[in-house]
Amino acid sequence: MTFAICGRTLSVGARQAAGLVLGALASLTTAGVAQAAPALLSHQAPLELDGSAAGWILTSTALVLLMTLPGLALFYGGMVRRKNVIATITQSLGVAAVVTLAWFAAGYSLSFGVGQPIGGYSGDEVNSVIGSLEAAFLRGVTPETAHAVAPALPEYLWIAFQMTFAIITPALVTGAFAERLKYSGLLLFTGLWTLLVYAPICHWVWGGGFLGSAGVLDFAGGAVVHVNSGVAGLVCAVFLGARKGYGVSPILAHNPVLTMIGASLLLVGWIGFNAGSAWAADAIASVALLNTLLAAMAASLTWKIVEVIEKRKPSLIGVLSGLIAGLVAITPAAGFVDPMGAVIIGLIAGPVCYAASVWIKKLLRYDDSLDAFGIHGAGGVAGAILTGVFASSAVNAAGADADVMKQLWGLGVTAGWSAGVTFLILIVCKFTTGLRVSESQEDDGLDGHLHGEVLEPS
Repeated sequence: MTFAICGRTLSVGARQAAGLVLGALASLTTAGVAQAAPALLSHQAPLELDGSAAGWILTSTALVLLMTLPGLALFYGGMVRRKNVIATITQSLGVAAVVTLAWFAAGYSLSFGVGQPIGGYSGDEVNSVIGSLEAAFLRGVTPETAHAVAPALPEYLWIAFQMTFAIITPALVTGAFAERLKYSGLLLFTGLWTLLVYAPICHWVWGGGFLGSAGVLDFAGGAVVHVNSGVAGLVCAVFLGARKGYGVSPILAHNPVLTMIGASLLLVGWIGFNAGSAWAADAIASVALLNTLLAAMAASLTWKIVEVIEKRKPSLIGVLSGLIAGLVAITPAAGFVDPMGAVIIGLIAGPVCYAASVWIKKLLRYDDSLDAFGIHGAGGVAGAILTGVFASSAVNAAGADADVMKQLWGLGVTAGWSAGVTFLILIVCKFTTGLRVSESQEDDGLDGHLHGEVLEPS
């Protein structure tokens, strides 16, 4: 048998020819495999797909996104004055857009990547503080990769699920400065805050950082989402100052029914928020779901009782605020406590958040417009502390390491970072885009001035 190669004729036997062909095919196959399976990034593992778990997290991702759009948008939109409804709802939409792109660009990698050596610091030292930029713009993420902490879920799904948490956190902050912030200032604030505040705290607790490694328990975001956003909201409210007329004349919710619709969507979405944080459709997800409902209803009841004692009438806004307070407080504990613990947490959360939203706010005279700190800050603190009290190893093995002092330390670190960096971001925004609208714009309403749209008179 002869072969012509580069103009030369080679003569080989049949056995030799077969060996050459098989060797060439093996070489091509090996090269193809090497090309199809590039080296994994530091945080990745090969996907070991669990279809039932992936199906539940797909559903949970949709539920958590529902919490912001339209849930939180309507909840906040119903509580502002008619002239600011469109502006308030548009803030949630703007936050969602900015966070989505920031998460894609660097937020995911900083939150869930593995820190790399920098200068004289080892990879472990860096990773205790922040992730890397290995997966910036989702480089290296493929349909065949998973995050090492959730190997049963496609990494693309993990990214989307965690992104919905990143979206709602700064969206909650908007409740503190409603009716007085420039839209351009909001967009800049959101982008910087996502990368400089949310991403580090998320990494510290959930991404392999020092708080999670030290045993701080936060099942679905008591510190990462609620304390973080509540403290940031308080800083924003104090930095911007009160709305015109605050404390002089009543500032009334224009449509409590709209708020009721938003709160209902938040309640349903919170099932994905808490039960989805089990990362599987399993027993822990089931107890987290039940605990979520029990705590929400218990807090709604105790808020109502306190309001009736003080004001003689239970308002719809008050009942709904109590409902959200219970949801916030159970968030860090949902997959760690038994149902009795959930009920107690809810019963405590109602009065605690009522006191923060009504009495403390009135005493200190700051204008937290829609009680971002009163409900999310105070409720998150109460829930995180009570997680250390009621966590049970019978529900979740991690509950055996629950410790109130660890929880307090985690809260202190979270609140300190959130407050300090939020303040610096506000200074940057003040001297670039600007923050507060003019007095005439605030008098007339933000809808027409900022967005060119107004609701028709009723």
